[in-house]
Amino acid sequence: MNFSWPIRVYYEDTDSGGVVYHSNYLNFLERCRTEFLRHLGYEQDRLIKDNNILFVVRSIKLDLHKPARFNDLLEITAQVSQFKKASMFFEQKILRSSDQQLLCQASVLIACLTADGFKPRALPDGFREAFSVD
Repeated sequence: MNFSWPIRVYYEDTDSGGVVYHSNYLNFLERCRTEFLRHLGYEQDRLIKDNNILFVVRSIKLDLHKPARFNDLLEITAQVSQFKKASMFFEQKILRSSDQQLLCQASVLIACLTADGFKPRALPDGFREAFSVD
């Protein structure tokens, strides 16, 4: 399942030249993953409270191709490429909506941990299946 989420670039996201500051790409990717989980019925605050589960970034590879600029409308995509027992890999892209220009690509390893002790734990039952529904 490929999920996408629109994001507008605001002045606060940019440097003095109107170009998105590099660390803000990470924020955009995170928002898309959060909205993807929400779309599938998984609210992260409920996972913490009801299931003692946290999702954390274990590693990330980020390739910046072209700059996003002030007032651009972006399309952020997320797709799970692999599941392991206590982790999942997301492949993500940031595209400029107006011309579908690829601006950024990322591979993100997300680990599933216990909220109270930060120990690895298995992904919730039914989680893998939720991501395969179109």
